[in-house]
Amino acid sequence: MPAPKNHFKAALKAGKPQIGLWLNMADPLAAELAGGTGFDWVVIDGEHGPNDLRSIMAQLQALATSPSQVVVRPPIGETWVIKQLLDIGARNILVPMVDTPEQAAELVRAVRYPPHGVRGLGAAVARVSGFNAIPDYADNAADEICLIVQAETMKAIENIDTIAAIDGVDAIFIGPADLSADMGYLGRMEAPEVQQVIDKAIVTIVKSGKAAGILTFSESLNRHYLDLGATLVAVGADVTEFSAALKALARRYGRGGEAGPVRASY
Repeated sequence: MPAPKNHFKAALKAGKPQIGLWLNMADPLAAELAGGTGFDWVVIDGEHGPNDLRSIMAQLQALATSPSQVVVRPPIGETWVIKQLLDIGARNILVPMVDTPEQAAELVRAVRYPPHGVRGLGAAVARVSGFNAIPDYADNAADEICLIVQAETMKAIENIDTIAAIDGVDAIFIGPADLSADMGYLGRMEAPEVQQVIDKAIVTIVKSGKAAGILTFSESLNRHYLDLGATLVAVGADVTEFSAALKALARRYGRGGEAGPVRASY
């Protein structure tokens, strides 16, 4: 029995827009709730969310029957971290701060078994194979793993063409907040100079045949990126949506202050 088909990876390859939500609460119940709200995909965030291996696994379990596809972001693109995430059942990996094609190539090797990579052969005792219910999991696992790398610096932007050319990289995801800070526009990702760089990068990624992605909390920008051809677009986060809803409820009863602007930090 082969590894289950990755419909998220297939949708990206087919160029079907996928609308996503960030999960930063690090809570299985909140993840389960979010997974039933209609988003195409959700991100369990291990970089900026207070997650560890066990909390990520608990959320994967909570989302096991969700129609939303699950992406996991490790705190860093280290082989040992990625190995553990794959073994607990993550199939879609979003790696932050990938600046060079060399880094991207090493990440491809991290998600593949020898002789094409360095992933350790431990799936027989891991959740990902149903604890060996899929005895031939390793034979075609790489075909169903989706690797997304994040471009979050000008160095990454300058290397977009060569990163996109790496076989095994399925998508490149722009990190607009970090990119704008790297450009000298901290907290001002909507600056025309930043948007010009992002627009050009998305067009370049799309032309390469890889999926382009981004997250902002601006609906107008998100729709603009979709029009440019981005297919992997995250439009909010559980923490910010929950906070905004509760503050609005409190204000209706004369409690709380004015709502402040929401800034993405991804």
